Amino acid sequence: MADSNWHPSSWKSRSAAQMVDYPDQQHLQRVLTKINALPPLVTPAEIERLRFQITAVQRNEAFLLHAGDCAENFDACTQQNISAKIGLILSFSLILIWGGRLPVVRIGRIAGQYAKPRSSGTETIDNREVLSFRGDNVNGLDPNDRTPDPERLLSAYFHSTATLNYVRGLLTSGFASLHHPRDWSLSHVRSPALRSEFEKITRGLSDALDFSRTIGADSGRESAPFDRGGGRGVLGEIDFYTSHEGLMLDWEQAMTREVDITGSGPSPQEKGFYNTSAHFIWVGDRTRQLDGAHIEYFRGIRNPIGIKVGPSLESAELIRLLQIVNPNKESGRVTLITRYGAGKIGDHLPGHIEAVKHSQHPVAWVCDPMHGNTLTSSSGFKTRNFGTIISELTSCISIHAACGSQLGGVSLEFTGELNDEGFSVTECLGGSMELSEEQLGLRYQSFCDPRLNFEQSLDVAFLISNYFKEERLGDKGENSIYAALGGRTI
Repeated sequence: MADSNWHPSSWKSRSAAQMVDYPDQQHLQRVLTKINALPPLVTPAEIERLRFQITAVQRNEAFLLHAGDCAENFDACTQQNISAKIGLILSFSLILIWGGRLPVVRIGRIAGQYAKPRSSGTETIDNREVLSFRGDNVNGLDPNDRTPDPERLLSAYFHSTATLNYVRGLLTSGFASLHHPRDWSLSHVRSPALRSEFEKITRGLSDALDFSRTIGADSGRESAPFDRGGGRGVLGEIDFYTSHEGLMLDWEQAMTREVDITGSGPSPQEKGFYNTSAHFIWVGDRTRQLDGAHIEYFRGIRNPIGIKVGPSLESAELIRLLQIVNPNKESGRVTLITRYGAGKIGDHLPGHIEAVKHSQHPVAWVCDPMHGNTLTSSSGFKTRNFGTIISELTSCISIHAACGSQLGGVSLEFTGELNDEGFSVTECLGGSMELSEEQLGLRYQSFCDPRLNFEQSLDVAFLISNYFKEERLGDKGENSIYAALGGRTI
């Protein structure tokens, strides 16, 4: 039942962190009024479907993959970039399914992840203090274009629409078909042992797909290309959901709609508020104050929500957060995205798991091994070390097992972007391609946080898949992929 004291604008009575100061408030209100009149980007039925699937994650019957850019930018809204990102997410999820024999719930950081929180409102560039860059939906990366412009919110709406339209087109026209899987080149793998492990998995995948075709798991019509009259079938159609950090509350309010709640659970006559800008939104470390504006907004929408959980969050505060945003303990509602850092996870995660178990709040546990492991290289690049990333991830898996819990998903910042010569970005150190500090400058493209590239992302996929396979088969031996990729012993 909806809280009668909540309204999409009730957050305005609370203190709001990370808010943007627009010089022309009248201009801002005109733009927000326009956005509020535009069609939703996603539907309540899709949102309810995702809640149902996250319920399966909470029951350990599915695995959640949350992945994409740290922050999108308008210039990257191209056919090539979108196809590369979706292709990588599909490849990653297929590898997970092979090892875990579990459905994968795919949520992209896409079609709206434009804004970014900042630790300071200003920065110094060329001895000049300017407003911080807050993302393409606020101001420009150019130091001379830092005044917040409401028109950028409208531009964000249409870029999100174009992105989502193309994603939907790809996924309904055979792009996700297993009959035409992406070519996973292993030419980047320098370790002979690691290449051998990868080849075992890819051969197994190919054999399984050949077997399914041989026994008639799909018909001839389904195996034909979509543009030649082929059907989608079970091997050609998937669910895909969008997400972003719910940072810009003016935007989130403008995209919130009150409609009848869909599904067989609540009464058809009951109404609910849906944020129709994305299926899933999350609240970050900087904006999850118990009495703050963001938590006030998040508690009233029916979307499944994520809460970033870091070292600064005490267990008692975490439980209070869950009580505020999910007082009725509804399943599928809350995902906890942990991001401690490899050196701190052991000090904090066990206490958080025990507190949540004692509270009996249903949650999906997702590991973000990226944000707590950022560093600056000797050459001045903001980067992350692959070995540290997988160390936090594998520590997370181990701690959950020791606490009688189970990791339900992973949240990664990655990109499948390639340049015209076919080379990936060079933003994170290590991985099977053994990227060194000297190579970071070759193709460092991120204007925000460093991302895993195509090869490093598949490294993570194979690592998780191999772990799931060993667990499923009762093999508790050393994970050879983990060792070869440079992870430390837990």
